[in-house]
Amino acid sequence: ILNRFASISQGALYLRDFFQFFDLRPEVVSPKKPFPFPNPIREGFVFENVGFRYPGAEKWVFQNLNFTLKAGEKLAIVGENGAGKTTLVKLLTRLYDPTEGRILLDGIDLRDYDLAELQHHIGVIFQDYIRLMMTAQSNIAVGDIDEINNLDRIAIATERSLAATLIQRFPEGLKQVLGRHFSGGVELSGGEWQKIALARAYMRESQLLILDEPTAALDARAEYEVFQRFAELTKDKMALLISHRFSTVRMADRIVVIENGQLLESGSHEALMLKKGRYAELFQLQARGYL
Repeated sequence: ILNRFASISQGALYLRDFFQFFDLRPEVVSPKKPFPFPNPIREGFVFENVGFRYPGAEKWVFQNLNFTLKAGEKLAIVGENGAGKTTLVKLLTRLYDPTEGRILLDGIDLRDYDLAELQHHIGVIFQDYIRLMMTAQSNIAVGDIDEINNLDRIAIATERSLAATLIQRFPEGLKQVLGRHFSGGVELSGGEWQKIALARAYMRESQLLILDEPTAALDARAEYEVFQRFAELTKDKMALLISHRFSTVRMADRIVVIENGQLLESGSHEALMLKKGRYAELFQLQARGYL
């Protein structure tokens, strides 16, 4: 009996956390009178003296960050782990708001647009994507859940992400349950899961496509094919690429190097190599591994 009372008292602590969690209200919200979202985007994104730090943290992720992502441009972001690259993406998609400064889209603060509309126009795959123990169709449709029954859209997304051949191998095709949590489910390799996750990004008819380390689990040939397809599909579209592999970064129109929360360098691959700065140093360090 005493053990049971002790167990109940310990469980009550977690129950309080449970109800506190459901009482939380989002701090990132849409304005009451949002501006109409630009379609198409004509100028692009501008970071103006943007600073961000996590609540309760003393260290800033970055401060006084200024750069642009122009309409139709492919921009790559390079930096060591912890430089704030993924945080920057979360600010672009308004998962977070800047602690200071502002981000403009076509001259208007992101906070003045409808949040759902903004995020609908951005397709993003983070490196820590979720593996859903559901059917392949549901896994892919998460990218635009309103189109879950649009098999044509799903087929196009699987072709673009190179997941089509994978789907064809499943006994039940798109109805195949993925993962081993449920009876009849099929387990996938890390690279196969990554292709499913990429298909989610391609499900959206987005104006900006963001890939945050999207090919970490792919072999060299599959990675090359993914980025060749990516270059074709983002022609005349905005794209943001985060990768530690400089062989893929080179495809960008412009490369931004972030270090210690600051924008260190910006330019094309050729220009940065001629500059012989931080980018050239990192590129040469990686290249030595292939010599």
